[in-house]
Amino acid sequence: MRLEGDTAVIGITDFAQRELGDIVYVEVETIGKELQAGAVFGTVEAVKTVSDLFLPLSGTISELNKALANAPELVNNDPYGAGWMIKMKISKASDIQTLMDASAYEQIVN
Repeated sequence: MRLEGDTAVIGITDFAQRELGDIVYVEVETIGKELQAGAVFGTVEAVKTVSDLFLPLSGTISELNKALANAPELVNNDPYGAGWMIKMKISKASDIQTLMDASAYEQIVN
């Protein structure tokens, strides 16, 4: 997740995409919905599995990365850039304080 003002751009981590393998489909049917942190906002389908996608923050899903419809491999090739999945307007800024930063996450997965 990265912040752009009061909007969060959300996808999966490089570690997660490596664990999943080749991404073949991203499904998000929650555009326009207000969801709480921890809620499932969609699914990601890889060659071997389908996994739920969980929100790190509470807010309203405002946008889906339309490029993923024709190029789901962007999640594998550029998870922190062109492979983002959704944008959402954050409703509880205090949620941000509960998240790990990149270095804390790296320590857990490595």
